[in-house]
Amino acid sequence: MSSPFDNLSKSQITKLYDLLGVHIYKFNKNQEILPTIKNENILCIVLDGYAQIVNIEYNGNTIVMESLFENNIFGTNISITNSEDYQIIAKQDTQVLVIDYDNLINPSNLKHSYFNIFLRNLFDIINIKFKEKNERIKILEKKQIREKLLEYFEQEHKKSRLNYFYLPFTFRDLADFLAINRSAMFRELRHLKDERFIEINDRKITLLYK
Repeated sequence: MSSPFDNLSKSQITKLYDLLGVHIYKFNKNQEILPTIKNENILCIVLDGYAQIVNIEYNGNTIVMESLFENNIFGTNISITNSEDYQIIAKQDTQVLVIDYDNLINPSNLKHSYFNIFLRNLFDIINIKFKEKNERIKILEKKQIREKLLEYFEQEHKKSRLNYFYLPFTFRDLADFLAINRSAMFRELRHLKDERFIEINDRKITLLYK
């Protein structure tokens, strides 16, 4: 994932922070991120750590709507953050930079070259974000657990161009990401291993059919 601060020097980043009036918050593992201001018009950047936007259903089930790693962005206009059914949870100690959206779209910012670089980087990341959402939709459209797993494996294979990849989160999180029952997913993974479709070593998944 590209960084919003690619091609910017440390001094330019400092100037950018001053220009946009950013705030940086630190959250502990399992802490809810920005619970008091998630309805405000903001853009957020994950500087360090890992978080998830989750939907808590009426029956207590959790569905992962977005996984947020370092350099990922989220906010009012590009993520589902303004409903009481959704929470942003730090899955490990996480640092988040927050920008008021009104400060971001101030036309006077455009006279600064470092801001224009930052803006281009943001657009690149947003394009990747929408591509990932489309990929997620392809997974969720599948009816069977096996089909969802194989579609996810295929997408990861295309990203790495290798016959193996490392799961970026736990298998429990994978079940929530695919919106499937955890026990049923583990059963299907065992079947795929027994049928020599895959090998699993910790979080490394090797695709034997490639």
